[in-house]
Amino acid sequence: MPMDPRTAADTYLQSSIENAPPIKIVRLLYEGALRFLEVANRQDPQDPASHFLLMLGRADAIISELRLAIDHSVDAPEITRNLELLYLFCEDELGRAGMERSSEPFPAVRQVLSTLLDAWRHVEVEQLAA
Repeated sequence: MPMDPRTAADTYLQSSIENAPPIKIVRLLYEGALRFLEVANRQDPQDPASHFLLMLGRADAIISELRLAIDHSVDAPEITRNLELLYLFCEDELGRAGMERSSEPFPAVRQVLSTLLDAWRHVEVEQLAA
């Protein structure tokens, strides 16, 4: 019996994520948060039928997971604390966006996430080159 192409694609995607190096997973999480933020930004925040809050919630969930995954045992307490503060800032801004039903906080969050994504991409390239 042939495998459904959709099932095969889903299986491949799941396998590629499960076997990905941690740095790639971090990059994919940042990209996902930014993508959800963009989708939320295209929604009418005042329309109860829009997906504004859903997409906002998904971006926020990713940022929360990134914050919770910080390893505070590394020998870089200032870096880990600053990273945590950046994530908390993003979470606060997205919380404000949800409460006010406004996309006004998005540019600041997008700037933080884009800057961090660029840094992680740089680390990923360095790891691949090593």
